[in-house]
Amino acid sequence: MPKAQSLRPRPAPGDRLSARTASPSPSSGLRRYSLLSRESKVGVGDFAKPFQTESGLGGFIDSLPDILAGKDFKEFLGLLRTARSKKKAILFGLGAHVIKVGLNPVLIRLMNDGWVSGIALNGAGIIHDFEIAFCGRTSEDVSLQLETGKFGMARETGEMLNAAIRSGARRGYGLGAAVGGMIAGSRFPFKNLSLLASAHELGIPVSVHVAIGTDTIHFHPRTSGEALGKTSLADFFLFCSLLEKLEGGGVYINIGSAVVLPEVFLKAVSYVRNRGTRLERFTTAVFDFLHHYRPDQNVARRAVGKKGKGFYFIGHHEIMIPLLAAALGTGR
Repeated sequence: MPKAQSLRPRPAPGDRLSARTASPSPSSGLRRYSLLSRESKVGVGDFAKPFQTESGLGGFIDSLPDILAGKDFKEFLGLLRTARSKKKAILFGLGAHVIKVGLNPVLIRLMNDGWVSGIALNGAGIIHDFEIAFCGRTSEDVSLQLETGKFGMARETGEMLNAAIRSGARRGYGLGAAVGGMIAGSRFPFKNLSLLASAHELGIPVSVHVAIGTDTIHFHPRTSGEALGKTSLADFFLFCSLLEKLEGGGVYINIGSAVVLPEVFLKAVSYVRNRGTRLERFTTAVFDFLHHYRPDQNVARRAVGKKGKGFYFIGHHEIMIPLLAAALGTGR
């Protein structure tokens, strides 16, 4: 019988040749090294540690990984403690959202404990602070009120704040001092929860930086553009005088202001330096629930230059600020 023929095709003569003379693998000849000799960014010594309940909040902070924000947060706490121990300025720039998410008691405790040398607010900050002191409630439903044209039309808010600002302008006060003095001297049932009144009683300066047209009290009948401008401009120069005290280890913290306060801060830094005051060695930090351009550039980067340091922490104010305050209270 004839042999069965294989169904496999016979290789062409050239194929036999290429199989015998195949070139080496493209990966051969790479210069490699031992992993043991390599520098790495993360090691097990940097890892988080399981939290031990008995160690308290200080133990929780210590248990955070020494990586990225965990490392930054611990370093920032250390810089804050150093600033207070050296009696350097610790300044807070607060957006109004910080007030209306219920953080006044936490901030007032920080003020009483010596962690706050000065406060800067935007114009909306005095509105929420006043309403909390006056009636224990704030933050109207904008969408609902806007439909009927009632947004921002609360009578007492517009009348009493504008009266305080006009009175302050006549007496040469800044806006923060004018409103803080009014609330502190009032019989409002919740004035103990007012940042402005508490600062007034503790002798902590408060500056208020207004952008005309951004706040509901600007269209009330008693509004005076002259008084707003005069008192807020006075507060700008007050803020500049506070920034001068940052040199040598002070700290500026921007919480929840995406535009107004970062812009004010940048101009104030330029003003201070232009007048010959050294402002190089200090720390800044931004706390916000989004990464915004101006706080990042103006506060955490541009102003600190090569000799200072800036941090950016992302998270909800109602969690991050109580955490910051509690961590400072541990004394670790």
